[in-house]
Formats: sequence, structure tokens, C-alpha cells
Amino acid sequence: MCNATVGLEITLKACNLSGEVIVPAFTFAATAHAVQWAGLTPVFCDIDRRTHNIDPEDVERQITPRTSAIIPTHLWGRPCDIDTLELIAARHGLRLIFDSAHAFGCSYKGRPIGSFGDAEVFSFHATKIVTTFEGGAVATNDASLAERISLMRSFGFVDYDEVVSPGTNGKLSEPAAAMGLTSLEDVAGFIDANRRHHAQYRQMLGGLPGVSVIEFNAVDTPNYQYVVSEIDGSESGLGRDALQQVLWAENVLARRYFYPGCHRMPPYTRAGGRPARELPRTDDLASKVLCLPTGTAVSADEVAGVCEIVRYAVTHADEITSRVGVPG
Repeated sequence: MCNATVGLEITLKACNLSGEVIVPAFTFAATAHAVQWAGLTPVFCDIDRRTHNIDPEDVERQITPRTSAIIPTHLWGRPCDIDTLELIAARHGLRLIFDSAHAFGCSYKGRPIGSFGDAEVFSFHATKIVTTFEGGAVATNDASLAERISLMRSFGFVDYDEVVSPGTNGKLSEPAAAMGLTSLEDVAGFIDANRRHHAQYRQMLGGLPGVSVIEFNAVDTPNYQYVVSEIDGSESGLGRDALQQVLWAENVLARRYFYPGCHRMPPYTRAGGRPARELPRTDDLASKVLCLPTGTAVSADEVAGVCEIVRYAVTHADEITSRVGVPG
């Protein structure tokens, strides 16, 4: 696919869905946008605060007669509770489509991500572990669904000049595909570099009040694509946003991910900017997450430098908070 967003849109169309689709609010906006662009209504769900992934219990609470599908996200490459989600989808007769943008190369209980649900959609954007500059892919075990997706991806062409169904231009370009093949050759090295950076961040930031770096379960073959920290201002004395300002001032482009949550973005709020549902765990996480630099372009010395800035900022929290003007 030309990108993962189009991959989601085409997959939703190919599944012939209607009504509502349950999605996590703590995900990239494209997950919700793809649902909306397909003429469906996204229904936002809260997360499991420990894993950051969609909460299966809240998923089941949101199912109505209008629900036709669930789109969980394997956030940070950490797999969702796939077994429970598959049981829920089967019990209610729903399609299960995973947003696997973060999870290339990861696994769940020994099975590769890409082999679950009705379909899984990957991203090969420049920020991902395998990149085609811009691109994506859809994986499915359903041959009939695969055929419909393939037709829709290429204007409905079944032969050189024979069109048998409506479609769009969702193909991956040849230069992008060539970049992807080159990236695949080096993926083991990318993961190894990310693993080393992640371990260094955890070691150097360990014990710092109010600062934690999430762990990965090595059994699920993580790709360590993201170094995700949580900043608890009540313990560190320095809020996430203030710490981000400090890092940006030092040319460290740390990012607060998925803020403020899709449920609080204007396309999906009610009058006055109110969310359709209050999602307290999503709100809490969205106020604390800060992703730190990683990847092969980052050296161990640079990781150490980032950690020194974070440690200095937390140690001097009162002074910094008064200077940056952002509440701690």
C-alpha cells in the first residue's frame, strides 16, 4: 500500500462494514480518520493503563447493534490482548482488524503479528522499523478478503484493461518498494540498535523520581521502535510539557505521543469541545507520555546526553518550572 492509512481505508471498504467501529482513543489520529473516511462512526474506547493498549472489557461495554468491527492498535509494538479480543469479536459477530503500524517484526505467544484477526495493517513510514519512505501493507489469512483488497488497491483492475470493481490508487511505488527491500536487509541491525538504546535509557533514568521508561516483554520479540517514558509531575516536580520544553530548547526533539487522545480532537468532540465519552485512563496517559530519541542515527553518547538533561531538569524542577512558565 502507498501508506497504512489507505491500507486501513481499503480494508474497511473491502469488509463491507456499516455503522460503528470501536477504536482506542489513545492511537494515532489516522486510525480514527480511516474509520470516518470509510463512512463509519468511530466509537472511542479506554485503555488498559498498564499496557497502554485497548481495554477488552471496555470494548465489550461499547458494543451495540450498530457495531460492525473492532480496530485495536498494537501500541509501541506491544501486542494487545489478542485472545480476548478474538473471543469478543467471535461472540458478537464482529470484524477484527488490527492497526499494527508499530508492530512489524513482533509476535504474540510465538506467532508473528500479521497473522491475527480478519486483517492487520502495517506502516512503513519513515519513523518505522522498516521504512519505504512512505508505505504500508495489509496482511490477511482470508483469501477472499485479500482478493477484494488487491482489486481496490489498483482501481479495480483484474487485467491490463479490465476493471471489475470500484477502486482507488493505493499501490506502493517502485522506488518506495526498493527502499523497503534495502530496509529489510538491515532490520536486525535496526532492532539491535534500538534494544541497546532502550536498555541504556532504562539504566540511566532508573530511580529518577516521577520518570519511568516502559518495559517490553522479550517473549513477544519486540522491535524496540519507541523509547516511551511516562513523566509524573506530582513525583518529579516537573510536568511532561515542561520537560519537553527543556529538551526542545536543547535540540532534543522528544515528542508527546497521541496527545490529547482522539476523543478530544475537534473532528470527534461534541459542542463546546466535550468528548463523547470521558476516558480517564486515556486522559491520564496522554498527559504523561514522552517518547525519547532512538534509532541508528542516535549514538550511545547522545542517549547519555539526553538522560543527563532529563536528570538535571528533574533535579532543578522548581527553578525550571518558574522559567519555562509551564505548570509542573
